[in-house]
Parts: sequence; structure tokens; C-alpha cells
Amino acid sequence: MPSSFNLPFVLSVAGAFLTSAVVAITYVWPAVGAMPRHDALRLLAAFHAFRFLGMNFMVAGFVSSELSPDFASEVGWGDLVAATLALISMAALSWRWSIAIPIVWTFNVWGTLDLLNAYYMGVRIQNPGLFGAGIYIPALYVPLLLVSHVLVFTILLRPGSDKQAA
Repeated sequence: MPSSFNLPFVLSVAGAFLTSAVVAITYVWPAVGAMPRHDALRLLAAFHAFRFLGMNFMVAGFVSSELSPDFASEVGWGDLVAATLALISMAALSWRWSIAIPIVWTFNVWGTLDLLNAYYMGVRIQNPGLFGAGIYIPALYVPLLLVSHVLVFTILLRPGSDKQAA
């Protein structure tokens, strides 16, 4: 196990994943799953529009000065791209652009891979204590985001979803 392994942090993240999944299955999916495809995707993308918060990893004092600048930069810029793609997805879905669904696919694949990459880098390279005030991003916000990415993939892959109300 990497030297940065921290059981309380891992349990916190695992708890956030479990709780996020239970809440999504119990409360979010019944509502979102019943919505027209474009509306459901737009709502889920809106949640990701706040991913600019990852830029805070590059703010002096928000995280430890010992946090790798390369890690902070990759996380911050990756999240900013994801937030931008989420906003573009929302616009494309709202205005019914013909390329709206491919844009949503791009946003969702990018966003998912970006979060998984950040976790991989964080677990392999970083001590979670170096995240400072940012500890709540990987411990709470990222599990919520990943679960919502699963919901987006579910809607995108659902049979007959192209025939739902526009």
C-alpha cells in the first residue's frame, strides 16, 4: 500500500460513495429517470457546472504548501474543463442543438476520467492531509459527482431514450 494510505480518509470516501449511491437510487433516479432525456441530462450537467471548485487546489493557503503543484494543477484545470463542458452541455441541451448528445457524451466521459485520474494521482502520490480545506472535495463532492456521472451514462445508454419527449 502507498505510504500515503490513510484508513479514516478511505472510510470517509467509501461512506460518501455508499451514501451517494443510496440517495441517488432512492430519491434522484426515480425523478430524473422519469424526466424527458434532455431535461434530465441538463439537470445532471448543472451539478457539474460547479466543478470550478477544483481550481481551489491551486490557491495558496487552501491546501498545504507541500501539496504537489503538478497534482494541484492537473486537478484544477481538469475540473475547470469539466465545468466548462457541463455548461456547454446545458446550453446545447436547452437550445436543442443537433450535437447536444455528443457534447454530453464528451462532458461525461471527460468528467469521469478526470475524477478517476485525480483519485489515482491522489492515492498514489499524495497524503490526504495535504488537501487542507480541500479535503471535502475528494471526500464528499467527488463521490457525488461520480455517482451522477453514472446516472448520466444510464440515461445516455437507456434503450429508447431518443424517443422521449424533447
